[in-house]
Amino acid sequence: MRTNRRDLLKFGTLAAAVAALPAAASAATPAIPRAAKPLRILILGGTGFTGPFQVNYALARGHTVTLFNRGQRPSPEWPGEVEQLHGDRITGDLKALEGREWDVCIDNPTSLPYWVRDAGKVLAGKVGHYLFISTISVYADGSQGGIDEDAALAEYRGEDAMAETWETMRANMELYGQLKALSEKEAFKQFGERVTIVRPGYIVGPRDETDRFTYWPRRIAEGGEVLVPGDGQDPVQIIDGRDLGEWVVRLAEAGTTGVFNACGPDYSLSMDAMVHGCHAVTGGPVKFTHVPAGFLETHEAALPIWVPRSGSPYSGYGAVSNARAIAAGLTFRPLATTVADLLAWYRGLPAERQAELRAGISREKETEVLAAWHARG
Repeated sequence: MRTNRRDLLKFGTLAAAVAALPAAASAATPAIPRAAKPLRILILGGTGFTGPFQVNYALARGHTVTLFNRGQRPSPEWPGEVEQLHGDRITGDLKALEGREWDVCIDNPTSLPYWVRDAGKVLAGKVGHYLFISTISVYADGSQGGIDEDAALAEYRGEDAMAETWETMRANMELYGQLKALSEKEAFKQFGERVTIVRPGYIVGPRDETDRFTYWPRRIAEGGEVLVPGDGQDPVQIIDGRDLGEWVVRLAEAGTTGVFNACGPDYSLSMDAMVHGCHAVTGGPVKFTHVPAGFLETHEAALPIWVPRSGSPYSGYGAVSNARAIAAGLTFRPLATTVADLLAWYRGLPAERQAELRAGISREKETEVLAAWHARG
């Protein structure tokens, strides 16, 4: 079938995004008001995915920003003065932080408990508020929807958490959620009650180098028959990196502490609504064909972002409770805006990078699976 605007309106969860097109994708960015009180903000990391959004927003709000990292990534051109400190948390070189004080510390890249411990040794008593960016992977049971911030956390099953390294974690990715959970506990141990834990799910939008969400608007923009996993009703949760980064700064401004699931959007988004939302931006002739999870597994066709709403250890990741975060001021751009801005950024990358898709399946694999699906007896 051909998908048109009338078809899209059938998906009620996307009605607001459709009504905003094309304005949502082309409207000028509104002016960012200054914060009531300027803060001295230390950002650990700051040049990865969401860090630059934090920096730009903090500067626009009138804050003073200091970055601490290894200096291995080129820094963007900031719209204001940003202090850069260099060190290495892998080796424990935090000398550049010694003897300094900040109002707030935002810790973006930490996955290892000893990083938090070492930061605490240098910064405890030197920062008034510590915000740790964690993950929904910390939960012990991700199989059921409705996970809230009070759910049980994954238990560490290794021998010595403080001895774990990037190498040991990469060799056993089951440790990722366990070590993040222990890093959260270490944050409270080192910094006391003035701690905020932010647990995102899938972070998407411009600067996303994983291509997990990018796979979908990129593929849909190419047109033709597009393989969609499941029956289209499986829930999906994504958050634009800009919404996440800017909200973290606002949490710092408000002095908000506690634990929050930073998942979006603020309505129930299905897989069908997501792919049709992408198509509303990309346009062109396209046909969506649903293929059941079992068939995809048999044919080893792993598609990103999607998880079936039942039968998977991660089925709950599409329906995590975000009520507490919304109550604390988390807001979301329209899906149309995220898709349009993501494609504009992606199409500005070098041709060789665009040709090197880092998630999803190749067109050849998709064609093969679709042919097998249509040929079934």
